[in-house]
Amino acid sequence: MDSIKNRLEKVKDRIKKAAEACNRNPETVRLVAVSKTVPTNRVREAIEAGVTNLGENYVQEAREKVNSLTDFAVNWHFIGHLQTNKAKYAVRLFDLIHSVDSLKLAQELNKQAQKNEKIQQILIQVNISREKTKSGVSVDEALDLVNEISRLENLSIKGLMTMPPYFNQPERVRPFFSALRELRARIKEKAIPNVFMDELSMGMTGDFEAAIEEGATMVRVGTAIFGERT
Repeated sequence: MDSIKNRLEKVKDRIKKAAEACNRNPETVRLVAVSKTVPTNRVREAIEAGVTNLGENYVQEAREKVNSLTDFAVNWHFIGHLQTNKAKYAVRLFDLIHSVDSLKLAQELNKQAQKNEKIQQILIQVNISREKTKSGVSVDEALDLVNEISRLENLSIKGLMTMPPYFNQPERVRPFFSALRELRARIKEKAIPNVFMDELSMGMTGDFEAAIEEGATMVRVGTAIFGERT
């Protein structure tokens, strides 16, 4: 079986090639290794192989890993659907929360960040494909939400995130990635105080090359690094 180190090198190589193919510096694309359901010992192996950003979907599961791996200087990203009642834990655990999609959640995160004397970095999750099963603010309401959240003093909006529909062909996902990039440009033009539209979190194991070509600054890759989940 391929080691995590070998798999990681292959993913990094794919990122480098995809970035260079569209004249981007590979350094402008961050790899977030999605470690949900992966046991702590294998996450440690990934960190020792060079992973510096880890993505988790569940607060409870992440808490155990974060507490077990305090020896390592890694950034923890929350990429799942976040319930308001878990906001206080999320603020304590995560450097960046990718999935803020309502004012109610943002207000709770702001309150908890204030208590922790922290400026919590967040991304706004956009449901670019309008799928009923997916979280995220609609494209039409995204600007209003960004405006409202920008007034919360303990949050800092760093960009946008999306999860497009699943297709076997990456090319079919490309329009969703380009739509998120265009939305980011429209929001950036407004020059809203306290809003930095630097990050585009999009692209996973099956389609991250297309995401990079459309401007992704963060790709969330799990299976290609850790193997199929049991």
